Amino acid sequence: MSDVTEQSRWMGTPAVAEYLGVNQRTVYRLIDEGELPAYKFGRVIRLRERDVAAYVERSRIEPGTLEHLYPEPKLS
Repeated sequence: MSDVTEQSRWMGTPAVAEYLGVNQRTVYRLIDEGELPAYKFGRVIRLRERDVAAYVERSRIEPGTLEHLYPEPKLS
């Protein structure tokens, strides 16, 4: 099914910010940096729910990639 004929569920930036647990300014930054696709209808910015869900999946942390955040303590 093409994007044009597929039914889209739209979200406003406040709803996306709440969903992601971030500030609305962070949502604007993610849009501006190309991380989250968004659409402007007049003065209103909207995001497709499936694009937000895809962003969440792309942001998943792979196991074994955070070791630098909890280094082993150096023994004296």
